[in-house]
Amino acid sequence: MKQRILVVDDDIAVRESLAKVLRGMNYEVVLAADGQEALDQFAQERIDLLLLDIGLPIMSGWDAFERITTENPLIPIIVITGHANQHDMAVAAGVGALIEKPLDVPQLLKTMAELLLEPKKSRLLRLCGYAKDVRFVPSDSTSFLKQLRGRHPAQFQPKLSLRHKQQ
Repeated sequence: MKQRILVVDDDIAVRESLAKVLRGMNYEVVLAADGQEALDQFAQERIDLLLLDIGLPIMSGWDAFERITTENPLIPIIVITGHANQHDMAVAAGVGALIEKPLDVPQLLKTMAELLLEPKKSRLLRLCGYAKDVRFVPSDSTSFLKQLRGRHPAQFQPKLSLRHKQQ
């Protein structure tokens, strides 16, 4: 039986692009455009993994996360977001992974495979706050800059400007 992924994002281009990629990888895909629709789809369908945007209309992604994990704490959830500074919230909430937009699709697929194979006990420990092993994938631009800094650290250090008083 194919694994079923619920993709929740208010951006139709993101939803449709992810659906196309996931169907090409032999997943069954269910789509939702807002937090309330995510709850409705989750209640109606058997879902194996949830890809959840945070900035959603009607009900925020964090509110949908709370309601879904209350109903089914063992569902693997990957939070996808364009919002900065969500890492601490993701750790506190116990999400399986936090992936920043723009998405690195090969990394997303790898993370999905890892979470789908993760033991349920590990998910529950993370959700209850006993484990802080949230997978974090920064946006491509952030990781690209980190790679550049690693190769040529001197070029990316702030330069001090000394001003001399002219008399």
